[in-house]
Formats: sequence, structure tokens, C-alpha cells
Amino acid sequence: MKWPNIMALGLLAFWGIALAQPTPVLGAQELTVSAAASLTNAFPEIGKSFEQQHPGTQVIFNFAASGPLLQQIAQGAPVDVFASADQKIMNQAQEKGLLVPASRKNFVSNTLVLIVPQDSKLTLAGPQDLVLPAVKRVAVGNPATVPVGRYAQETLTQGRVWEAVTPKLILGESVRQVLDYVSRGEVDAGFVFATDAAIAKGKVKTVAEVQGHQPIIYPVAIVAASPKKALAQAFLDFLSAPDSVAIFSKYGFGQP
Repeated sequence: MKWPNIMALGLLAFWGIALAQPTPVLGAQELTVSAAASLTNAFPEIGKSFEQQHPGTQVIFNFAASGPLLQQIAQGAPVDVFASADQKIMNQAQEKGLLVPASRKNFVSNTLVLIVPQDSKLTLAGPQDLVLPAVKRVAVGNPATVPVGRYAQETLTQGRVWEAVTPKLILGESVRQVLDYVSRGEVDAGFVFATDAAIAKGKVKTVAEVQGHQPIIYPVAIVAASPKKALAQAFLDFLSAPDSVAIFSKYGFGQP
């Protein structure tokens, strides 16, 4: 005699769950944005603001080092917008015919900094001091695929200490991995962007802003294979809107 009641309760529960689900928005579009790891905090806020101004749109982000993101796009990953942390990788994407050239533009700038763990007792004035015997491990992004690592290599090469520091290097697969190494005290120092150091306040401290490298200007472009070029262009335009500029500024990015 209890089975009908149990079945009834089960049906009620099922319909209750079904009714609780959000109603799909007719004509909703997903926009996939592959972006440099250093944009992990700023871009989601900008994405939410974009969605509010474009009802029925959902922005999906894929964050990683710029090099691997380029490889994904080259292999056919369904991406609509690509934002890199350096010009070299964006140039490679353009040379491979993966972008809409006319859509490419620069949207923010950044600064390279040398950081140490918050509780570090080392006294470092800049990259030149990384040759000191007390410095055992230095984290950098892999220069082959990670823009922040390439900027660090340029700095150390210009300072004529690249070869001396090379045996101490611990390579990270993204700027955020380098930041984690330093935050956890697994290395003595590391090179990250100023925006990354800012979000780890209390875990790392900045030793110096670093010069001797190419200007750090972030480019963005529409992916040639995207079937949503109009929406992608709207997102690119939105990156220069006052709301977006304010968000970038909050996280420490400058204008290009």
C-alpha cells in the first residue's frame, strides 16, 4: 500500500527539480575566449559585464599560457577570440592564418616584476643579484611557450646574467604556476607580471620592476574559424569600453 505514495513523492520531487532549473534563453549564444593566464581575474568580470549588456550571451573563458592556447587553436579547438600576453605569439597565429587580421588590436599593457616569498630574508635589488650564491632556485615561465618567461629571458640576457642564472631556473608552464612556486616558498625568487604579484599580496613581495625587455602589450583578435564573428567583434569593442577599462585598471593593467 506504500508504493503509490512513494511513486507520487518521487514524481513531485522530479517536477520540483525540473521547475527549479533556469529556463533556457532562446537564441542564447556562447562565446569562447582563450586568454593569457594573467587575465584570469580581470576577464571574468569583464565577461559578466558583457553578458549583462548582451542578454542571451554566455562568455566562456579558457585560461593558459599563450603558447599552448595558440597550439589548441591551430589544432582546431572551437575558439572565437584569442588574447595573448605578447606580440610574438599573436604574430605566429596571424602568420598561420588563424586570425582575422583586421580585427587585431592591442588592449592592455603590463609590467614585469621580480618577486620573492613574503617571508624571504634575501636582500635583492634586482635581476643582477640572482647570481648570488644565496639564491638557489629562480622560477620563470618556459621561454618557449610562456610570454612572461620570454620577457624574463630578454632581461637576464641584456643584463648579461642569463647563462649564470640558467642552472638555477625552475620553469613554469604559465605565469600563475610561477606565482604559485614563489607564494609557496618553493623557490627563492621569480619573474611574474605586476598584475599577478598584486593578487598574491601578503604571499609575495615585489623586489623590483624589471626593464630590458620588449614592451608588454597584450593583443587580441578574432579567430578566423569562428562562426560568431559579429559577437566576437562586439566583445573586442567592449574591451575598450569605460567599464572594461575600469576593471583592467583595478587589477593593475595599463592602457596600451
